[in-house]
Amino acid sequence: MLRLSGIIALAGALSACATPTPYQSAQPGGFGYSQQQIEDDRFAVSFRGNTLTDRETVETYLLLRAAELTLERGADHFVLLRRDTDTNRRFVGSGDPFRSPYGFGYRYFHPRHGWYGWRDPFWDDYHVREVTRFEATAEIVLVRGASPGGADAFDARQVVNNLGPIARAPGS
Repeated sequence: MLRLSGIIALAGALSACATPTPYQSAQPGGFGYSQQQIEDDRFAVSFRGNTLTDRETVETYLLLRAAELTLERGADHFVLLRRDTDTNRRFVGSGDPFRSPYGFGYRYFHPRHGWYGWRDPFWDDYHVREVTRFEATAEIVLVRGASPGGADAFDARQVVNNLGPIARAPGS
């Protein structure tokens, strides 16, 4: 019984790792949102997603965090001064543990039969996959009262009302 509960707990922990980044505060070096105050009414906001979080979700969560921060600070609107989304791509290989990751195979010499182990296209499987991660960052200015207007000005309450239901909380 104890063994079965341990297996179930392990399966739950592994399945939690295989999900997109939820809308949450990031631990140092982790995934989620973070902010840094620059001046009284100016902040740097970011959202960093794992490899299962797509670009659109990362950018949506960035806007949602900017709107929530605006309301937490008692302001009504925020203006995006600078916004950027960084893409981190890398390639991960897997295959025969005796093969070099650089594409050449393991070889050995047998005195009676000569060289063995050169690359065999039917048996040497080496798979490469692309791993992509997105991080969206923005610099915002908080505005109290009337909207400053412009394409980069957002009403924080409307953003929270429209994007809040989309945000996936941890564990959901």
